[in-house]
Amino acid sequence: MLSERATCLLCPNPSPMTLDGTNTWLLSEPGSHEVVVVDPGPEHPEHLRRIVDEVARRGARVALTLLTHGHADHAEGADSFHRLTGAPVRRARVAGGDDDLVAGDHLSVGGLELVVVPTPGHTSDSVSFVLPAENRLLTGDTVLGRGSTVVAHPDGDLAAYLDSLERIERLTGSGEVTSLLPGHGPFVADAAGVVAWYRQHRAQRLEQVAAAAGEATPDVGEDLADAVVRVVYADVPREVWPAARLTVLAQLEYLRAQR
Repeated sequence: MLSERATCLLCPNPSPMTLDGTNTWLLSEPGSHEVVVVDPGPEHPEHLRRIVDEVARRGARVALTLLTHGHADHAEGADSFHRLTGAPVRRARVAGGDDDLVAGDHLSVGGLELVVVPTPGHTSDSVSFVLPAENRLLTGDTVLGRGSTVVAHPDGDLAAYLDSLERIERLTGSGEVTSLLPGHGPFVADAAGVVAWYRQHRAQRLEQVAAAAGEATPDVGEDLADAVVRVVYADVPREVWPAARLTVLAQLEYLRAQR
């Protein structure tokens, strides 16, 4: 248990992209018998059952499931989890329907209060949740507990992502948020410091991409994005190059729009 309101159950789906695995967050007000589950994770029966068993062990029930975004490692198991618990599942639907979660929504479950903060960029449907009682922000993949995140082009958008980082920075600057509960990696105690690093890192990468794009000579079978990845991400394990390529595509699109 991280705090009196937040517990993390780690899904056993480690990979270069998920780090140690997906963090499923169980949130409840002390003494309440209602639990909010954030990101039940992939279609992993053992993990979904473990969530249900942990809630039952507390003598409680899952009252609401929230999704930070629709990527499979966070949301694929949501339908199965709904069948196991009967709890409604809420998410931001940004294409083909009305938004289910919108900016500023206040969610109240068993005395627990959460506030919805749209943070698109990693994906178009990314949202975060402020836990005001503890000045924490659940960030999904917008800010990770270790390393930087992918801007998953074409659904992800760098301009939107930079706006989202600025939005989170305003929350840290006001003191409304002091720590982060990420979708992957460890708890972040210094929210302001990490978000400042994220903004600086993204600016540096953008400069590197712009320089590499101006000098790149793609090898046979490469396109510009491949050539840029080979230069800018040379120090990154090759197994994450496909993800880096998505971010490079988003960066190249952003640079073209700035001309």
